[in-house]
Amino acid sequence: MPNDFNQQVIDEFRAHNGRVGGWFEGGRLLLLTTTGARTGARHTTPLGYLPDGGDRVLVIASAGGSTRHPDWYRNILAHPQVTVEAGAFTYEAQAVVLEGEERDRSFARAVEADRGWAEYQEKAGDRVLPVVALYEVAAPGPPNIRAGSAGEAIKLVHDNFRHELDRIRAEMRKSDAGAPLGAQLRVNCLTFCQGLHNHHTGEDKALFPFVADRHPAAAPALARLREEHERIAELVLEIRQVVWTAGEPGTALAEFERLATELEAHLTYEEEQLIPLLGG
Repeated sequence: MPNDFNQQVIDEFRAHNGRVGGWFEGGRLLLLTTTGARTGARHTTPLGYLPDGGDRVLVIASAGGSTRHPDWYRNILAHPQVTVEAGAFTYEAQAVVLEGEERDRSFARAVEADRGWAEYQEKAGDRVLPVVALYEVAAPGPPNIRAGSAGEAIKLVHDNFRHELDRIRAEMRKSDAGAPLGAQLRVNCLTFCQGLHNHHTGEDKALFPFVADRHPAAAPALARLREEHERIAELVLEIRQVVWTAGEPGTALAEFERLATELEAHLTYEEEQLIPLLGG
């Protein structure tokens, strides 16, 4: 049973599709539901997470720096099949505890991005804070989105992209001028770019043909949206290059802002054209 504070966070998360205020304002938060190691009961825990490429995210079993592992960690050791809620999405995942050098690299990346993790490790003493990768388990059919219509789903997905744009902008602005981009910030950027590519590929292959078949009059708008996808794909390639080469925060931020400006205009236009046709 979640404690009162956790339950408030869980309720707010679900009511606002992943957005939580207070201490968590602007942060990356997910809900992890595990199966109790002793009881077999389901338990949900809010956790901060780190993007780690397209196929997994990372969570750290910090327990606020306790000398004991948190319950959710002991649960995944016994039952690694978990449920993840991220934004408006819900998916099944496999929890894998990182070991050795891979764990150390991932934790160092987390500390570079937020010194709070190092403080938790110091408080935990001899307990090495575990780093856990959550791999999404592929499922047939469309993603599980907390939406009542296809139009509402589009808006929720777009809002997830908007929120991540805001997070990455803020992280770049906090970076030291003249220093290379931090390793975790690079991963955040590249994960965002990969997610955007996957989203647009899905629209081109499935959503747009669906709309074209049922709404022939939408053909001009769909043609424009496809052209915008091609332009945004070019910008994404440029950002990947900047992130991995120049890497200086000012340069990277300027390039990211170029992408953000075009992307935000594209998302708004797509919503204006498609949501009336799809409901929402």
